Amino acid sequence: MTLLRTTARDPRLSQPDSLVEQMLEQMLFATGRRAGRSEQNSWRRSLPVLAEDLRQAGLGDVEMLLEYHMPLTSKRADVVLAGVHPDTGAPSYVVVELKQWTAAYSFEDSPDLVEVPGMPGGPKLNPIEQVRGYCDYMTDFARALQDQPDALAGLAYLHNAADPSLVADLRTVPVTTTGQLFTAAERGKLHDFLRSRLAPGASGSSAADMLLKSAVAPSRQLLKVAADEVRTRPQFHLLGNQQLAVDLVMHSVEASRRSNTKRIIVVSGGPGSGKSVIALELLGELARQGRSVLHATGSRSFTQTLRRVAGHRAPRVQKMFKYFNQFMTAETNGLDVLIMDEAHRIRETSVNRYTRAELRTDRPQVDELIAAARVPVFLLDEHQVVRPGEMGSLRQITAYAESIGVDVFHIPLDEQFRCGGSEEYVHWVQKLLALTDEVPTAWEPDPQFGIEVVDSPDELERRLEEKMAEGYSARMTAGYCWPWSDARKDGTLVPDVQIDGWARPWNVKGDRKVGDAPPSALWATQDGGFGQVGCVYTAQGFEYDWNGVILGPDLVWRDGRFTTVREANKDPDFRNRNKVPEPRFDLLVRHIYKVLLTRGMVGTVIYSTDERTRDALRRLIPPGA
Repeated sequence: MTLLRTTARDPRLSQPDSLVEQMLEQMLFATGRRAGRSEQNSWRRSLPVLAEDLRQAGLGDVEMLLEYHMPLTSKRADVVLAGVHPDTGAPSYVVVELKQWTAAYSFEDSPDLVEVPGMPGGPKLNPIEQVRGYCDYMTDFARALQDQPDALAGLAYLHNAADPSLVADLRTVPVTTTGQLFTAAERGKLHDFLRSRLAPGASGSSAADMLLKSAVAPSRQLLKVAADEVRTRPQFHLLGNQQLAVDLVMHSVEASRRSNTKRIIVVSGGPGSGKSVIALELLGELARQGRSVLHATGSRSFTQTLRRVAGHRAPRVQKMFKYFNQFMTAETNGLDVLIMDEAHRIRETSVNRYTRAELRTDRPQVDELIAAARVPVFLLDEHQVVRPGEMGSLRQITAYAESIGVDVFHIPLDEQFRCGGSEEYVHWVQKLLALTDEVPTAWEPDPQFGIEVVDSPDELERRLEEKMAEGYSARMTAGYCWPWSDARKDGTLVPDVQIDGWARPWNVKGDRKVGDAPPSALWATQDGGFGQVGCVYTAQGFEYDWNGVILGPDLVWRDGRFTTVREANKDPDFRNRNKVPEPRFDLLVRHIYKVLLTRGMVGTVIYSTDERTRDALRRLIPPGA
């Protein structure tokens, strides 16, 4: 949803305070979030400048789509100008990234990374690359643009940069039609470029309609393109801080070799913010450049699936995917890069019951991982810690790095690509589960994502089957509130998840398929997985179009909020009350359901075994949402 659609002739653009108030209201309605002060100041100062430039260029009738919401993501472009191409008469668009910078310099001689004096938070992505990424992404996912590949252009406008020499470093990257740069001293050139893409005097209304109503191309789901991403060529167009993270890692590899130093990079973000996309992009690019690089996780399901998908018929590629506990004897700095996906699953120690006696030490697992590479890269979501002993948080990693004198760069991901790009849905789930200080609120219907509440597990399964018949993928998951039996000797699964006459088995326990049911690690991705109920350990890290979630009796709604019931939980890891005290149990259960509720890319169907909880959910989720 675009926050505001207007033209340069709109009188509100000469009254920025009034305009900003309207945009703030629209943002709150569209996303449920409030704009920060810097964001408000950017609108207040930048939009009137751009509007004046459009008027001076004779483009007062061009449509301005402010805060354009890109398909299947929560990312927004500052402005998309929609008009008519002066040569062809076809719809034409210019993506504009507005920057208030007066100066910017290359970060450690990197053309893709820049430092902005006075701006905190470490290096920034070169805005030419930023806007080029927006254009590539829009071409990928907006079908109206796929039929007109030359309809899109992009530019970064530094309207406060009066001295071009102070931003000259930005132009060390290639300049293309979709990646231009203009400063306050180059307004004449800006006007000429805009007129070369947008016809003066022509209305942009029809072009804006076409873009805003465009059908969305299918999403590039991670595992469907993982093989090509790693072995042959990049498959994903990265946006914003995703690209910044990749560029910073690539730069750090070169810098660490030149100076014989180590640098840690932590990338944090919620479900579907692109952490695993970054991991595969780095793995593929570093491998293609001949760098020594490995990928590691603490998830058996995720690691085995990546080995199968990305390493299909390629044993060498399969060996690039490791587990966190396999670096106990690794050579110090033996790798250029170690990519730790799902780093929130790092354990206190790699020692377990199978560890050889000579390796049984009190060495922290995080120390083993940091020591193994010149550039360790941690990708994590602190709200996905779901088991006792997991300790991969930004605070813990940073504290340990500081104790050994290693610099840490942190890049937060604010984009959202799972859950239909609905940033508000993820935020709503966090409020619902009391993972923020905000109180739960009713769900505001969002065209990016659908939610349904059903009255029985039969209805949940039936709704998902209907979606599968329409060509979507779907899975059912549940909290660990039922026993989990081994497969019978006759090769069938025990229907352990039993609710009022409805019964289905958990996913397979082991690494071999049982009948048509895939092995545990492939339940989320392989055909045959729909007939079983998945748990958090097999669902975490994966995505599917439609997500069915059974809230078990360990999470019920009482007195206006969710409360946890320890006696109803059957997870063996939670039995020891000394190792998992009540506050820790409560938090882990909330994290588990947060993971389960955020696996879907298109929608979620929810059923609770508790009638009072279903009633509360129906009050919070209106019919047809």
